Parts: sequence; C-alpha cells; structure tokens
Amino acid sequence: MPRRTSVTLHFAEQGEGVPVLAPHGWTPDHRLMLGCLEPVFATRTGYRRLYPDLPAMGKSPASPTIASSDDMLDAVQDFIDDTDGDAPFLLKGESYGGYLARAPAGNRPEQILALALICPIGTAVHTAERGLPERQIVRSDPELLASPDRRTADQFSELAVVQTPTTLHRTREEVIPGLARRFRRAAPPKALHRPQKMSGGEHPGVVGERLELQGVAGRVE
Repeated sequence: MPRRTSVTLHFAEQGEGVPVLAPHGWTPDHRLMLGCLEPVFATRTGYRRLYPDLPAMGKSPASPTIASSDDMLDAVQDFIDDTDGDAPFLLKGESYGGYLARAPAGNRPEQILALALICPIGTAVHTAERGLPERQIVRSDPELLASPDRRTADQFSELAVVQTPTTLHRTREEVIPGLARRFRRAAPPKALHRPQKMSGGEHPGVVGERLELQGVAGRVE
C-alpha cells in the first residue's frame, strides 16, 4: 500500500502475539502508554504491544509535512500498515491518541478486534473550546512538592490532581521525559461494531468531561 506520509514513527515493542496498538496523548511520548499498559500484560501472554511516538514527539521526526491532525492520522495509518499490515489488532488510545484512534476504528473496522479509549478528547481539539471542569486537587502533599527540583514540581503540580509519591515517580518516568519535545483534525469516525471501552478521569482538567462524551456520543456504538 502506498505510504501517506514520509514520516517513520519510532516505537517500542513488547511481547509476541496479537498486536496491541497504543497511541499516547499530546506532547508526551510512548513511555506514557508503556507505563500504563505493561502492568496489565505482566500476567497476560500472547500480545504484541506497540507503543509509537507520534510525529515530533519522543524520537519520531518533526516533518514539515505534518501540519494538521489529518497529517498526524496519516502517520498513524502508515504505522499500522508497516507493523500490522492487514492483521487484526487491538487499539487503545489515550487523550489525543484516543481521538486519533477513533478514525482507524471507522475506516478499517474489519481489523479492529476491540477499541479502548482513556480520557479521549472529543471533537474540540483546541483547549479553549473544551468544557473543562473547575480544577480540583483530590490529594495534595506540600512536603512532596518541596522535594523535587522546581521545574519537576511545577510540571507535576500542573498535571496531577492526585499528588502522591507514586504519581510523582510515574510522572517523572513516564510523562516528563516526553515533554521535552513538542510538536489539527482527524476525519469523524464511523460506528464500530466491536467490543469497546472508554475510561474517563474523575477530574479531567485537560480533556474536559463534557467533551469526552460529545466526541463519542452518536459515533461509537
């Protein structure tokens, strides 16, 4: 199949068996999804987990041809062709990665064994258009925020509403490294008649709780 873009995505791969594609959210890299999903597969064999870095994030190149979410999606579609071909696979996306994941679910449903979305953004890609709830810190620890360096503390306090040693460690290992690199809209997905699951955060201060539902209602069955 002809490639849609000139971008080759960097990725991490774990295990063998049924492919599991897990695109991450905006600005981190593959370590976010690797840290999220690998504990799930620690006692489950028979799955080949694929964790790509989206264009201009992590170690994937920042091509001038990537100028919109349609271009980002094309790069993901090329990645699927390169790594899976026509083989059936599981698809699990987080935040912006969940937004992109809904398009392959619509345009190649025969390949999608199941779709899972973690706090996916809805139809509004730009933050100003999202219905964000009032920010609420569920668990805070002032002494914890005093322990890391100032930059880490600022990034952690900006992102985390549950501020514990565990979430600080995971933010350091799985999120902050990808924020060192930074990089607009995918085609609306069709209904997918496959098993699906959407997990939304209790306090989605970035995605927006109303937008999670707006982006899915009427599109995913």
